[in-house]
Amino acid sequence: MGEWSEYFEDFSEENPGNYVGGKFDPAAANSQRELQQKAANRLEDEQNRLNAEIVAIVKKHKPN
Repeated sequence: MGEWSEYFEDFSEENPGNYVGGKFDPAAANSQRELQQKAANRLEDEQNRLNAEIVAIVKKHKPN
């Protein structure tokens, strides 16, 4: 027996990740995953900028 991912490639209607709002719609599910990934990437970028700003503030006010 193959991997689960191989099974879902052959039987995409069996993959619960291909359902949006209770309806089988692989295109909408893929679009939704892409939007979620973009939002996660933006959040990560913003967190990295904030972390860099915090480090700069701490270095500025840290006594030598």
